[in-house]
Amino acid sequence: MNLLDQTKPILRRKQRKLYYQEYQSLVSLYLKIAGKTIYTGLYSCLDQVFIIWGLITAAIFLTAQFLPISWTTQAIAWSILTLAGTLAMMILTHFWVKQRQLDWILYTWVVLMVSGLILTDCGIFLGWGWLLIHLSHLWLGLCSLGYIITGVGLNSRALLLVGLVHLLGIAILPHVMGWQFLATAMIMVLSLLLLAETQWDYS
Repeated sequence: MNLLDQTKPILRRKQRKLYYQEYQSLVSLYLKIAGKTIYTGLYSCLDQVFIIWGLITAAIFLTAQFLPISWTTQAIAWSILTLAGTLAMMILTHFWVKQRQLDWILYTWVVLMVSGLILTDCGIFLGWGWLLIHLSHLWLGLCSLGYIITGVGLNSRALLLVGLVHLLGIAILPHVMGWQFLATAMIMVLSLLLLAETQWDYS
């Protein structure tokens, strides 16, 4: 594997023909206003997972940043949502990872998400103050690890770069003071949407 010696661009517009060859189940999205097509999108099983996690991440971190809801209530709600997202990820990508013999990548993400969930809930329900003030660090770190492992497994420079962006996000957190949840949401959600809306390199 040589990540630096690749002819594929790191990111590019989606090539419909290649997408149809690569993925079994695709979702097409068309937005029309007054008969005019404003937007068209083609989403593979991986893209759908990115969008689902983008919505979940936005809901969790923006709520924590802006809404005065108790930590306990949030912990219960977000635990359910995170488990639902993890299950959706497993269902949507099951065939793709089986076909490419990449089950271990899926299992890695499941372990990371469940571990993060357990640690977060322990911090809230057991009153682990240090962990509570480092929740953004925890999740950015876990996601960075997941992207880097996946990037190596898929020989993808795009995913490695996204993993590094998450690491840089951890370094930025001390400088945004009371806006850490918002900063975390922006880093994670924008990364997920970028990956969902483009065709990134992998072999």
